[in-house]
Amino acid sequence: MHKLQIGDVTIASIIERDGPWRPIENMFPTCDPVLARKHLAEMDPFVWDPASGKLVMPYQTFVVRTPRHTILIDTCTGEHKGYGPPWDFSPQPWLDGFRALGLKFSDIDYVFCTHLHIDHTGWNTQLVDGRWVPTFPKAKYIFHRQEYAYWQEQARSGKSAGGGQAGVWTMNCEPIVEASQALLIDESYTLDDTFFLSLTPGHTPYHCCVHVRSKGQEAIVVGDLMHHALQCREPDWSTGFCTDPVQAAQSRRRFLSTYAGSPTLMLPVHFPHPTAGRIEPDGTRFRYRFVG
Repeated sequence: MHKLQIGDVTIASIIERDGPWRPIENMFPTCDPVLARKHLAEMDPFVWDPASGKLVMPYQTFVVRTPRHTILIDTCTGEHKGYGPPWDFSPQPWLDGFRALGLKFSDIDYVFCTHLHIDHTGWNTQLVDGRWVPTFPKAKYIFHRQEYAYWQEQARSGKSAGGGQAGVWTMNCEPIVEASQALLIDESYTLDDTFFLSLTPGHTPYHCCVHVRSKGQEAIVVGDLMHHALQCREPDWSTGFCTDPVQAAQSRRRFLSTYAGSPTLMLPVHFPHPTAGRIEPDGTRFRYRFVG
């Protein structure tokens, strides 16, 4: 993603992994594969790989710099977590991308997590002398308190072992609270007049989008409200990773309807380069227009 300028705010991206990821039917279990391929044939060629039949889906962190703060939004899968395939990414690309932006761990003031899945919380913590500790020693970490409580209950009851979530809360979230670096908030939370949240539940129970505003301009990190531009064409297609697929589709359609035709820039975590784009109306459907 090219560096974006939103008023006085700059936004850059750190890529953890890139390229083709999952087959269409694997990502969207209720999709119509024929219709999906028809849509894909009309879309930008870099959003999928016809040879493998896989959608192109990067994993990335957004780095937001305001005149006062340096902020990370979602932190990929991290290092030393012991995840098996397909989550066993090399940590080097993320570390190289972080350093390429001239950053040190101590430079980060805030970490926002749109939700608490495996690939959005990983660099929250690092392993030091056998203990998980906050990676960013001076940062406050922003968690929706009910999202945190949901995954706490799932972990303690053993329910989070499915879907790749085993150990995620214990390694990536609980140590932040124990270190007194967490801010457990609700969707009314704001940071200065630049950051605010909107609740978009369904993918997880309290999934939030992060809005960044400056000098009349706005960008929204939409987290996993959308995983692929196909979901603009077919908002009812939710992933197999959604806690409540029906609610996820409702949140997505409501969001798309609200922002269709607006100048607001979207930053979906899993959309390929150039990632940023705008929502365009198209009858009962929508189109995602990438902004290069």
